[in-house]
Amino acid sequence: MFEKFKTFEYRLAGRPLVIETGKMAQLANGSCLVRYGDTAVLCTATASARPRDGIDFLPLSVDFEERLYSVGHIPGSFNKREGRPTENAILSSRVIDRSIRPLFPKDLRNDVSLVLTVMSVEQDCVPEIAAMLGASIALSISDIPWSGPISGLHAGLINGDIVINPTQAQRAESTLELTVASSANKVVMIEAGASEVADDDMFEAIMAIDAENKRLCEFINGIVAEIGKPKFDYPSGEVDEYLYNEVRDMVIDDVRLALDTDDKNVRDARLQPIIDRVYEKYEYEYPDQHALFDEILYKVQKEIVREWLLVEGKRVDGRRLDQIRPLAAEVALLPRTHGSGMFTRGQTQVLTTCTLGPIDEQQLLDGIDEVQYKRYMHHYNMPGYATGEAKSPRIPGRREIGHGALAERSLLPVLPTVEEFPYAIRCVSEVISSNGSTSQASVCGSTLALMDAGVPIKAPVAGISCGLITEGERWMTMIDIQGLEDFYGDMDFKVAGTNKGITSIQMDIKIDGLTPEIIKEALRTTHEARKYIINDIMLECIPGPRDEISQYAPKMITMKIEVDKIRDVIGTGGKVIQKIVADTGAKIDVEEDGTIYISAVDRDSGIAAQKIIESIVFEPEVGTVYTGKVTRIIPIGAFVEFAPGKEGLVHISKLANYRVEKVEDIVEVGDSLEVKFLGVDEKGRMNLSHKDTLPQDPDAQPQPERRPRSSGESGGSAPSGRRGGSDDYRRRPRRENN
Repeated sequence: MFEKFKTFEYRLAGRPLVIETGKMAQLANGSCLVRYGDTAVLCTATASARPRDGIDFLPLSVDFEERLYSVGHIPGSFNKREGRPTENAILSSRVIDRSIRPLFPKDLRNDVSLVLTVMSVEQDCVPEIAAMLGASIALSISDIPWSGPISGLHAGLINGDIVINPTQAQRAESTLELTVASSANKVVMIEAGASEVADDDMFEAIMAIDAENKRLCEFINGIVAEIGKPKFDYPSGEVDEYLYNEVRDMVIDDVRLALDTDDKNVRDARLQPIIDRVYEKYEYEYPDQHALFDEILYKVQKEIVREWLLVEGKRVDGRRLDQIRPLAAEVALLPRTHGSGMFTRGQTQVLTTCTLGPIDEQQLLDGIDEVQYKRYMHHYNMPGYATGEAKSPRIPGRREIGHGALAERSLLPVLPTVEEFPYAIRCVSEVISSNGSTSQASVCGSTLALMDAGVPIKAPVAGISCGLITEGERWMTMIDIQGLEDFYGDMDFKVAGTNKGITSIQMDIKIDGLTPEIIKEALRTTHEARKYIINDIMLECIPGPRDEISQYAPKMITMKIEVDKIRDVIGTGGKVIQKIVADTGAKIDVEEDGTIYISAVDRDSGIAAQKIIESIVFEPEVGTVYTGKVTRIIPIGAFVEFAPGKEGLVHISKLANYRVEKVEDIVEVGDSLEVKFLGVDEKGRMNLSHKDTLPQDPDAQPQPERRPRSSGESGGSAPSGRRGGSDDYRRRPRRENN
């Protein structure tokens, strides 16, 4: 039945990599099942038969589909089925998209869809790597035009050693989480999160993955040689050369003049009449073809910008290649937020707020990895007005989610542990003006907001972007690229980090890859730039985290109790903890290990809740003396509350070191009394003694006075100066009970 079924095997980082083809999804243009250890991902590549009309880009979609059955889970949603992609699925899709997109023909307009379905997961063999390899293989063996293959792998850094595709245990120890995709010749994608890793160590890790990627590309080429299909022909989406030259000659001088400014508003205002003139001239000959002329005008602008950079060494705004735009940093802009910071770089401006909350407000995750909660959340929003566009706000797309996750990854290594700072933390970056590298401006703005909120970060983090222009073997990099240099350049190499080292990298390219020399230069350039931003701009604005958090932020108290006392604090049906919350106004979270987090805007409320919990779990020690209050009296003794919620009986025989006829002779309700804890009897009663706190030698000091009896009581008053009468009375034998 499966005559075309074939398997191909490779040993990857000590684990078997098995590629199965010819058995599943045979109606797709290309498909394979990738097995890496016990991880299995079905990878399919499909293309439309005809190009999509009226577009000037490649309509490529990459979908990393998580299935919770792959880890033996049932979805937690009401419908009990997978819904919107998780953040991890979106980020995985973006990483794979950025790895394969540069190698498609620039004039291809057919829809191309990559669907990568995760069907089984072994945590030591991450499915994202299996999916990236599967996407490359499915495209390579298909008839879809593509100049791959590529290979993508992870690397970790453990005690200074580079580990390719680390296991789950190794990932927990690693100070680096690096993904690199490479073709047979060059690096095509880099994504990294790191705990302040040095530039040289990062470069070495990139090159180590690149070397293994090249070997995997040879393996994939062997598969293509055996079962690959010929690539199909397609109608080119390239603009007609005659029409392009005609429009170019008409507008190029005006476009050159329009672009020559550092103000995006001025530039857009200058370009609009040119665009309108082109539309008007060709309206009757090419009706409803605005996309065609938009592409022509895009190519004209690209030609001018690249010519300025490569020939004249000139940037659009007149800066040197190594010069950063004017910078500004501000904090405490919003009085009621827990922290706020605004970072401005030229016409890019990001305002970030920081909100602190109790630990139970951390994000609950329902995905295929073993991470269940996220304590630090970073969200990124970019409304239309940020780019001067008249469009309504919409739900976050893949770009917004990706940029938020990049800023989050950049800052995670410097955040305090939950033990050091027991808060859930949310930063929201509002892009209020955009002209290039807003994701890295959000890193800077978030650092400012965190410090303004009093979060004791280990070091400030700054981000910067490096661009690239190439022509044949010639290339040059530039720091702090603005919008036009991003649109018309060949690379956006984003690096964030501290003075000590790198915390994140994200590299996007539009060419077929980068050489080691370009990567090393980009790391060097961004290193110098981020040190300048941190030391000369951000720390001049706020020299460190504030000593105290905002008056509007909840005050946190952390305490630890024995695990077997948790049920006492919670109570049947939660009655005890609910009463504490109602009485104090504090919010209380109890962890399984006995850690308790108490949060309250009013610190006194938190302390009150803490004292109540301490009283509930308090265990007195035998032989210890406590000071308590008499709560009630019975004929045989007095009950004393010697700790909150802890009450014991002082028997009449334990009230004094002499015989006591009546309890009221010694104490009354409300009296303060020192007692020694004697232990718990067989019935669970706590026994106390006042006598054992008194001097045992009667001649050591005078005996205390007996409490005077009220008139009408039998027995008269006790002799003045001594409690309990004469020495003869104290020595009388005890009367036997009949």
